[in-house]
Amino acid sequence: MTIAIALTSVIMKCFERLVKDHITSILPDTLDPLQFAYRPNRSTDDAIAITLHTALTHLDKRNTYVRMLFIDYSSAFNTIVPSKLVIQLETLGLDPALCNWVLDFLTGRSQVVRVGNNISTPLILNTGAPQGCVLSPLLYSLFTHDCVAKHASNSIIKFADDTTVVGLITNNDETAYREEVRALGVWCQENNLSLNVSKTKEMIVDFRKQEREHPPIHIEGTVVEKVESFKFLGVHITDKLNWSTHTDSVVKKAQQRLFNLRRLKKFGLSPKSLTNFYRCTIESILSGCITAWYGNCSAHNRKALQRVVRTAQRITGGKLPALQDTYTTRCHRKAKKIIKDNNHPSHCLFTPLSSRRRGQYRCIKAGTERLKNSFYLKAIRLLNSHH
Repeated sequence: MTIAIALTSVIMKCFERLVKDHITSILPDTLDPLQFAYRPNRSTDDAIAITLHTALTHLDKRNTYVRMLFIDYSSAFNTIVPSKLVIQLETLGLDPALCNWVLDFLTGRSQVVRVGNNISTPLILNTGAPQGCVLSPLLYSLFTHDCVAKHASNSIIKFADDTTVVGLITNNDETAYREEVRALGVWCQENNLSLNVSKTKEMIVDFRKQEREHPPIHIEGTVVEKVESFKFLGVHITDKLNWSTHTDSVVKKAQQRLFNLRRLKKFGLSPKSLTNFYRCTIESILSGCITAWYGNCSAHNRKALQRVVRTAQRITGGKLPALQDTYTTRCHRKAKKIIKDNNHPSHCLFTPLSSRRRGQYRCIKAGTERLKNSFYLKAIRLLNSHH
């Protein structure tokens, strides 16, 4: 199968970056706080951490469970209607001249397919944002900025076109969650977005002792598949909220890169160059989104991860930071950034104590070890201990 990606010229990409930076600088602070893509001080770490915190705080209560619906769209970028996008941009306060430029950029695009020396007949496109362009992901996130939860017990968490509905269920009452899913389907129809039901998955997290049957979710008359594990923004989440699946995957991928590190040593690279290679290609895998998941890793998981670091250390011949230290440092750094950002959706979780205890933050109550070991509670403990 061949996948076509529309590319703009290098000069055009440079201009797109200027336009993208200009748009992001004038967006209102009221923009959907749960859209984590293309926003300053937001990342996949934040999206995962707030999803887990939302679930864990709810599961700390009696007779509760959580349903997570991981939405997949069919060719999301290609289905954007430029005229509707411009209306969304105008409601966000963008200058009409800029909106008209975006409309002109997305319409009347001539596109051909080249295979070897053969070129197809040109096709004029007036729908969609071309994949491979700098502006397209930002324009998509702005196009969907009004796709937000209707009920307080639900959250719709987005990272560009990755969309997750988190439903907090109490006393087996799923009314609000099911209405949310129906409302999302209606919103998609109104905005020309097509849900790919076969690739949309649902995961149910239920720690109650008495096992219960959970009626499936239907979208467009089709049952959504229930899964025990899902790769969410690059991190494997399971319905038990343990991290063996993720750490096993990470360790396997990192060990494959160790082979390359050994080869480079045989070629005579200096210890400094070997360490740089490790930091770029192996540590980046081991520590990806580490603030969101490492706190709840089992001792066995942590040993497996650290074993990779020790092996790399023997190969490079230099001292490498332990993953525990990397985790602690990043938690502390991220917490300080969130505190300085009043618009961050997690800013409200860091509540300062009285002026007499400056630099101290109110601890979040937790009844389970899962919640106690999660990012926000760990970060607050670190901040208070560093005071």
